[in-house]
Amino acid sequence: MRGSRTALFTAMAIVAGQYAMAQSGASVFPAKLEAGSAFSAVFPGTGKATLYIVGPEGAVKRDVELGASTIFPIGSLYNAGHYLAFLAGGSANTTYEFDVVPASKPAELSFLARPSRLPVDMPGGITGALYVFDAYHNLITRQIPVHFELSGPSGEKQIHDESTRDGAAWTAMNSSPHQGVDKFSAEAGRVSSVRVIRQFPGDPCGLKMSASPSGDMLQLVTEPVRDCNGNAVPDGTVVTFTETYDGAESTVDVPLKRGIAQVEMPSHSGAMISVASGVVLGNQIRWER
Repeated sequence: MRGSRTALFTAMAIVAGQYAMAQSGASVFPAKLEAGSAFSAVFPGTGKATLYIVGPEGAVKRDVELGASTIFPIGSLYNAGHYLAFLAGGSANTTYEFDVVPASKPAELSFLARPSRLPVDMPGGITGALYVFDAYHNLITRQIPVHFELSGPSGEKQIHDESTRDGAAWTAMNSSPHQGVDKFSAEAGRVSSVRVIRQFPGDPCGLKMSASPSGDMLQLVTEPVRDCNGNAVPDGTVVTFTETYDGAESTVDVPLKRGIAQVEMPSHSGAMISVASGVVLGNQIRWER
């Protein structure tokens, strides 16, 4: 395959050298040739000739009858770009130049959504970039309407309608207030692509504990821990209880289990007890027997 292609390019180089002084003819190719489309061309003159066409990704060689219609079937030329054709033999030696443009209908989308996982309720936290291609993997550079849609776990939707520019479109969406899986979709023409975005709860909010005696100890229990949007903070999140008494300080880290954290600490009358999770502070209790 590589040898035949090399031979073809060598032949074309010879033809180009032989006919470098030949005048370029009025193009017999369509003014706007879409990638992969069928077309026909009538080359002036009489007799038989050989047509060489070289483009961005390779070359084509065809034997043609001058003065008669030459049919090029679907898929003959499918890479968008600038083409050069050499007609050698018969009564005319001519060169032609023409362009192949991407097909007009989108057939494939390259949709990038970032990140795949993020906290809830982040303004502009989800971004999507879309590239639109035709059936032959050519980037369609003409302007095309694009529909972006982000569907949250509670049914809420965000919709952004954009247009491509040089084959690409971009948008930013807010993560929804509710934890779960969001569906992020992009559509151009009748082609669509979907990505999944997972949203996890934010930091604890309104952290609150209660205290009660338990023998000689003090039982400390938080209320169910949630973020500021009411989403349950996941089990395993660390809650820190701190007891300060008579200049000494005791600290215990407890992971959430079934949504709450609880611990027993020494019961000292007059002790100050606080609760926190990360940088989030909860309420304080001054314990008196």
